[in-house]
Amino acid sequence: MTDLVDDPNINPSEVAEPLRRAIGERYLTYALSTIMHRALPDARDGLKPVHRRILFAMRELRLSSNGGFRKSAKISGDVMGNYHPHGDAAIYDAMARLAQDFNVRYPLVDGQGNFGNIDGDNPAASRYTEARMTIVAEALLEGLNENAVDFRDNYDGTLTEPVVLPAQFPNLLANGASGIAVGMATNIPPHNIAELCDACLHLIKTPDARDDTLLNYVPGPDFPTGGILVDNRETIAQAYKTGRGSFRLRCRYEVEDLGRGQWQIVVTEIPYQVQKSKLIEKIAELIQTKKIPILGDVRDESADDIRLILEPKSKNVDAEVLMGMLYRNSDLEVRFSLNMNVLIDGVTPKVCSMKEVLRAFLDFRREVLIRRSTHRMEKIDHRLEVLEGFIVAFLNLDRVIDIIRYDDDPKAALMREDWSKHHVRAMNEADYVSPAPGEGELSEVQVDAILNMRLRSLRRLEELELLREQAELMEERAGLEDLLESEALQWDKIAEQLKETKKQFGKDYDGGARRTTLEEAGEVEDVPLEAMIEREPITVVCSKMGWIRAMTGHIDLTRELKFKDGDGPRFIFHAETTDKLILFGSNGRFYTLSAANLPGGRGMGEPVRLMVDLPNEAEIIDLFIHKSEGKLIVASTAGNGFLVPESDVVAQTRAGKQVLNVKDEDRAAVVRPVEGDHVAVVSQNGKFLVFPLAELPEMGRGKGVRLQKYNMARGKQGSLELDGGLSDLTTFAWGDGLRWGMGGGKTRHEPDMSEWLGKRAGVGKRPPHGFPKDYKFG
Repeated sequence: MTDLVDDPNINPSEVAEPLRRAIGERYLTYALSTIMHRALPDARDGLKPVHRRILFAMRELRLSSNGGFRKSAKISGDVMGNYHPHGDAAIYDAMARLAQDFNVRYPLVDGQGNFGNIDGDNPAASRYTEARMTIVAEALLEGLNENAVDFRDNYDGTLTEPVVLPAQFPNLLANGASGIAVGMATNIPPHNIAELCDACLHLIKTPDARDDTLLNYVPGPDFPTGGILVDNRETIAQAYKTGRGSFRLRCRYEVEDLGRGQWQIVVTEIPYQVQKSKLIEKIAELIQTKKIPILGDVRDESADDIRLILEPKSKNVDAEVLMGMLYRNSDLEVRFSLNMNVLIDGVTPKVCSMKEVLRAFLDFRREVLIRRSTHRMEKIDHRLEVLEGFIVAFLNLDRVIDIIRYDDDPKAALMREDWSKHHVRAMNEADYVSPAPGEGELSEVQVDAILNMRLRSLRRLEELELLREQAELMEERAGLEDLLESEALQWDKIAEQLKETKKQFGKDYDGGARRTTLEEAGEVEDVPLEAMIEREPITVVCSKMGWIRAMTGHIDLTRELKFKDGDGPRFIFHAETTDKLILFGSNGRFYTLSAANLPGGRGMGEPVRLMVDLPNEAEIIDLFIHKSEGKLIVASTAGNGFLVPESDVVAQTRAGKQVLNVKDEDRAAVVRPVEGDHVAVVSQNGKFLVFPLAELPEMGRGKGVRLQKYNMARGKQGSLELDGGLSDLTTFAWGDGLRWGMGGGKTRHEPDMSEWLGKRAGVGKRPPHGFPKDYKFG
């Protein structure tokens, strides 16, 4: 490759280069452009280039805070045409955000028209809205015409734009910033200007102050939408010290008494960057899906302020418990991440602590102060030079008039004249010092000023004004010289400016008071279902076809109920709204239903398969109330089974929990609560076996062990199949004997089961006399 490039006969622009290097160089260029000119803010003024250009263009259009408005289309057009060669839609979106008081803590743009709202609605088109700067934006621009910052050429070299704005306050922290660059991102919350000024004053007084002490002045972010910050001091301090972390922000609410024991929750402030309309949609979904059963309704009564009404299901609900559930399941509590990745000096991206950001701002303010003071001295020197010329003209007014009137080239004549030789005419000649020989000539600047003087300025009183102005400027110049020579005086001046800024944008400023309050609160704990649901009696009814409902109250279980044609009752039992129901399917999975979420009993109910993911080919084996302390015995048609703690079968999702493994033609056959110390099993071909419960293992999931042995027989196709299979099982206490149902409410009791006692996995014998012909225990 090198030989080809060095060959004079080959055009270097036509030489290929390795794809890896070509892509790498171009991607690096793109990455640097994104990082430095688009995504990351400058630590000095806290602005990205697009925001800086918007404010500068508005200044060029003279859109001051007390002036008139201009169409937003005009502003975004000027920004695009003069400084920011990107889409006008993107520019207008950036400008609109600067005007949204729910997005920006201290808006930089004063918008007139529809600039969007907290519901998430977009601003109106730029041709319909108007804008101007706010007083806060003017504070960022102050000193721009005093050589406070460097200027650079715009994108086409026809104009100049500021590299950074002078910024009277640390706007980076005051308004925050967010952006995604290439390989890095930034996310900074807004803060209170008065608190930031106090922190800066502390840093000026104590430059080596610890990061933790800054929390005495800036306790945490101050979001434009208010809310409550519930992180502890240590967490906040660590986030500010490292530049990375997160803040837990909650809504602000109050409990409103409606009389007669009724009440409702009124949310008055929602977390930052949460859209109210989507928040309401999410809460409504929680109500519809009954994830928060104690929440009855949500409605929006907001006007200019936020008023979100949350109605409890019952007046007996605890308000804190309800809000705790909403914190966990909705955006009434959010985490705002902190990633203080900024451009130091506009060049180097770095994750900074709060102290480093404030230090960068203060160093920049000192640089601005020095540049503005130097610029002011140059202006004073120029004015003093002009004043000296004016004074000479007034002292020798007749000679000056004579030269201007009769000389062909008055400018050259005035510059040649030695004014120290002329007679001095003055109101009080003792006030003047005659110039030394050779020092009485006027400079070109002075002569131009004299020639451009108005005739009415020749009044006698003007001499006194010139002398007073000269004395004031000399005094100001001496003060500036002292300021530029003393670092201590410079910091005193910066501290004075910060105090003025604090006074201007502090508590007396509209919106200057802190909005986000700080409270320590622990993590929201899981609330038991019983605490969320009002305990009421119900009767659970499930049909043969799997339609389930909950009748209000404990009704007579023998009462005749209505079902769909061809359907009938299968499970009916008394329960309470706080109960969990366990459904066992023939696929060996357990499913969990909340009794409070069952459909009401006015209709036929709803298919249980819509509530859990029970496959169509799987049958419902059993449905019962969950008891966390008990144990269950599960078994398949192949005669395999085991014990499982009832607390282990509770499923957390609709998909259920696989407990009994079945395959091929095998399926789950029975589940029973364990009561006693022995197991009785009966097969489909009428074999009865009793064995000790201790012979069964306790498992969380599996196929289990053999309960009863079955013979093999030839099927119709000649294949070997089980001769029978498990029909039913139960558990009982050996000393009490075994009871089984005979139908019609009658039972039969066999006190001595010794005849059928055997080892687990045995074949068994014929059932006891009077055992039901369907081989079920009833």
